[in-house]
Amino acid sequence: MSGRLLFAMFLVVSVGLAAPATAQQGPNPSGLDIPRWVSLRANEVNMRTGPGARYPIDWVYQRRFLPVEVVAEFDNWRQVRDVEGTTGWVHQSMLSGRRTATVSVAKARVQLTREDGAPAAAFVETGVIVGLEECDGEWCRITIDNPQVAGWIPRAALWGVYAGENFDR
Repeated sequence: MSGRLLFAMFLVVSVGLAAPATAQQGPNPSGLDIPRWVSLRANEVNMRTGPGARYPIDWVYQRRFLPVEVVAEFDNWRQVRDVEGTTGWVHQSMLSGRRTATVSVAKARVQLTREDGAPAAAFVETGVIVGLEECDGEWCRITIDNPQVAGWIPRAALWGVYAGENFDR
């Protein structure tokens, strides 16, 4: 084997070993849409720098039900983005399909109905995690567990719902 061919093979193998894993091209492993919203399943979830347990932990989330956006997939790992724009990799077992959102405005008004001028059910602060029951593009029906609150909030006051997104749980 010539020295040039041997060097070329060494270079290909070395680059292949050194290259970081990236999201799979083509159909994604889960078969679900990307991007999509999910929430954290546990009170402690490790975010890693790459899709595998051998990658260093970059961040540890400590908020169960925190919404995150899945932006890529690789095998059993999901690359997620949080409300602050931080991205990293989380094992799929640490994610839930339960839809949640965080309040993204100061002192958001939760109304009893979605009609203009409806009575307020509560006022909630930035960062509060709410359960999403349904959205009609402009309004979302939400629940908060502690204290018990249910009502409607403008979609624009939430992070964790796409503009114009409609769904009913």
